[in-house]
Amino acid sequence: MNTLRQTAIGALLAASTMMTALPASAETLTFVSWMKDEPGYGDWWNEIIAEFEETHDGVTINMSRVSRAEYADTMFTMFAGGNPPDIVHLAAFEFQPFANEGWMEPLGPWIEKSGLDMEGWAGQSTCEWEGETVCIMLLYTGFVMAYNEAIFEAAGMEVPTDWDSYLTAAKELRKDTDGDGILDQYGIALPFDDPASVMQEALNFVLDTGGSWTVDGEPAFDRPEVVEGLARYKTLFRDSLTPKELSSADVRQLLLEGRLAMTVDGGWINNTFRSAAPEVQQHLKITQSPFSPPLGGTSNVLGMSADMSDEKKQLVWDFIEMTASPKYQQRFAEWAKTPAPRPGVDYTQLKAGNPSFEVLAKAAEDAAAANVDRLPKGLELQNNEVVKVFYKVAQQMILQNLDPAEAATRLQDEVSRIKD
Repeated sequence: MNTLRQTAIGALLAASTMMTALPASAETLTFVSWMKDEPGYGDWWNEIIAEFEETHDGVTINMSRVSRAEYADTMFTMFAGGNPPDIVHLAAFEFQPFANEGWMEPLGPWIEKSGLDMEGWAGQSTCEWEGETVCIMLLYTGFVMAYNEAIFEAAGMEVPTDWDSYLTAAKELRKDTDGDGILDQYGIALPFDDPASVMQEALNFVLDTGGSWTVDGEPAFDRPEVVEGLARYKTLFRDSLTPKELSSADVRQLLLEGRLAMTVDGGWINNTFRSAAPEVQQHLKITQSPFSPPLGGTSNVLGMSADMSDEKKQLVWDFIEMTASPKYQQRFAEWAKTPAPRPGVDYTQLKAGNPSFEVLAKAAEDAAAANVDRLPKGLELQNNEVVKVFYKVAQQMILQNLDPAEAATRLQDEVSRIKD
């Protein structure tokens, strides 16, 4: 992990001001998060912190915010500089290097001692590293399809439920609505300007054909199922069913403008509807993804620094255990308007007040049952490099007409070299 250490040490001075501002007394737990001021998530954290401090006399939690764009580098700096936060909050795709360095406390003994039941906890397998559980999964989302009901009704078409109906709708719902010879309504639109988004988008089709990027932790890009999934993905660009220059934000904007019939996205897409004009918003709905199993994704995790006194570790575990309690998992769903990872949470009232919640809950349940994650198992430490390789090969396949079988072979060879 030389690269990790160099990155951390190189950024040490840049974060020194923030680190010295964090209290280090035995009665203070330090906590850094990008969610501190976020509506919903931030409110949830504040509620837990308030009860924790009330029930732990003399103990305070000092929560500070670092922006998401600077988060990983700042955390690397803090850990490498010997001043990590006590409560460790990380994205699910970035905790692995920290665990690999031995910076995160194994939680298995704490879980066993407390009797916390992790059976069925959505996305929890992602928190396992080198045979140890090093974190608790805080959010797992299943992907759903957002669609414009008015566009489908005007065309007399049903909302797609599988690949064939998805492809048909993608073709039939393209339109030049103002007669100027330029398409201004699309059936589908896929992002193609960001490496991570491209690899994630392609995974929808690979999962639907029975493939996955890895099998038992080893690269599996050249398997027939993956080749078929890549071929479907290529078809959408080859037949000009989607533009080639869009970002994920562009795709969502087309939906909000009423110019896109459908898009498959994470459960958060439901919250973006409020940004649409009322005449569009009334027609925006969500339903289950037409791909099976649906893409799913672990989001963020909670753990503790390994470099603390036993007394402090007990306090941090008390905090983690509180976040995982039935009470605060229920409150998580209420604040975040999304299913909690803990099984058995009662969503009756949430479903009654928000019909979309039932769709989100089922999508997360289906993806978790299939053990799906956007981050390829076995390639966690090499994920950034793998994403770049995939994007390069995807560009060759789409822009240079590379055969999907050849693309799969190139991916297998290059990713295998990276892993070795």
